[in-house]
Amino acid sequence: MASEGNLQAPTRHPIDWKGADYYNEASAFAELERIFDICHGCRRCVSLCGSFPTLFDLVDESKTMEVDGVDKADYWKVVDECYLCDLCYMTKCPYVPPHEFNLDFPHTMLRAKAIKFKKGEVPLAERLMASTDMHGQFAGIPIVVQAANAVNRTRLARGVIEKVAGVDRNAWLPSLATRKFRSTASEAKTSLARDGEKTPGKVAIFATCYINYNEPGIGMDLLAVLDHNEVPYVIVEKERCCGMPKLELGDLESVNAAKEANIPVLAKYARDGYAILAAVPSCALMFKQEIPLMYPDDADVQRVRQAMWDPFEYLMQRKRDGLLKTEFSVPLGHVSYQIPCHGRVQNIGKKTEEMLKMIPGTTVDTHERCSGHAGTFGVKKAHHQQAMKIGKPLFKAMATMKDGTKPDFISSDCPLGGHHIAQGFENNGLGAPQLLHPISLVAKAYGLK
Repeated sequence: MASEGNLQAPTRHPIDWKGADYYNEASAFAELERIFDICHGCRRCVSLCGSFPTLFDLVDESKTMEVDGVDKADYWKVVDECYLCDLCYMTKCPYVPPHEFNLDFPHTMLRAKAIKFKKGEVPLAERLMASTDMHGQFAGIPIVVQAANAVNRTRLARGVIEKVAGVDRNAWLPSLATRKFRSTASEAKTSLARDGEKTPGKVAIFATCYINYNEPGIGMDLLAVLDHNEVPYVIVEKERCCGMPKLELGDLESVNAAKEANIPVLAKYARDGYAILAAVPSCALMFKQEIPLMYPDDADVQRVRQAMWDPFEYLMQRKRDGLLKTEFSVPLGHVSYQIPCHGRVQNIGKKTEEMLKMIPGTTVDTHERCSGHAGTFGVKKAHHQQAMKIGKPLFKAMATMKDGTKPDFISSDCPLGGHHIAQGFENNGLGAPQLLHPISLVAKAYGLK
């Protein structure tokens, strides 16, 4: 992407969240007004999310029909619609740095969210919803898991949860796993890399909250694929939530606490020559982008950033090194696959698509539209219907392959986004193809499941 008159690659400034001016509301609102005025004059991002239509409607309905006519209190309406997908920065905006306009919409929204959180204006229910490690402590406890999952499936109970916690009664929610991934996974895989390898020949798995507490099967399929390709692995000794749910709330102190717990552990693996894999794109992005931008001078943070890989980014590099097994025994038929937003903004290319297309007897249609789920955004009562509306063009596009046939599988690297897509299929009468995570599709194609 290059803006007019600017052929340099986009760059990201560090997040000055410890600076004296960061939480100054007047200063932040001056910056909001500045970038809103630029966005109003451009309007290129109108189709991305709710923030931009909300902003443009506020401008168009104001007395001046310019940003100066918008009540400053209404700026929060724009901020609340942003779920930090980063697509405006990465795919649309012609004015990102080093352009002289120096426009970073997502990180300006983050600053506003941080001010709102600091003021105590984020409801308790939202703070609890973002506390994934707290929810996950109940996974693996049979009686608790059975009770929690039963509540999740009960219409009456979901109505109560909606009133108390603000979680839409119609939104898909993940079940708790009967056994945690970290409790199930084998941790005994160590060996030296082969001579001449370019990619690290051993892997440390950062389980992520979702894989650990909700869908350990995805993690086990990842381990099976690594085993099949003779890649030794270990499970990261201990971990906390990556901090992304807290970042989305503007709770930067909690992000800092997560960083202080995770980085010393992960940095040791990085120093020991491990590639660190996280099977959820948002978690990988947190260590590749957001935490490094919050701590640009922390050597261990930068070391972890360099060692962090998306699983398919790693596997396709192994192929380029001539070390990936490409003999697949099970064709997958038609796969309708979505690249999630937090996968796209990692700038790694279409690595998942590349691997799926290597499987004989498999047709892959790739879609790059947002599913609308966006972390906790898509399950909140205030936003669930909007999230389904944002995702509807994607649901319809994924429902029919380019050759006019129906897909056998729908898939997304983001597990939560995948379930949101599946719900969109159901809600819109688009059929019921099987939902499988891409790493599970590869495990299936290898004949491992």
